[in-house]
Amino acid sequence: MNKKRILRIRRKFRIRSKITGTQQRPRLAIYRSNKAMYAQVVDDAKGITLVSARIAGINKTAAQSLGKEIAQKVAKKGITTLVFDRGGYRYHGSVAAFADAVREGGIII
Repeated sequence: MNKKRILRIRRKFRIRSKITGTQQRPRLAIYRSNKAMYAQVVDDAKGITLVSARIAGINKTAAQSLGKEIAQKVAKKGITTLVFDRGGYRYHGSVAAFADAVREGGIII
């Protein structure tokens, strides 16, 4: 593995040690591959995924549409607040655009 990836994985574990998703406030996790972005809303207490979505592309417009989709799905489930797990990625660019789109959808992060 290259050094950049190792450092991201270390940051990811450091973040995950501090946050957990509960039934009242599940965890919103994001993952970026080279071709797509994935988002999951997870209840860590039960160990289940409540909502998931995927979109092709990793630019800001794709991230915004993924954020809107997740916000709609979460609102249908009756969830209003989430804990944001950025997965070790820096909070800028597509990750920030995703989080802002989720907030615009009426979900509190």
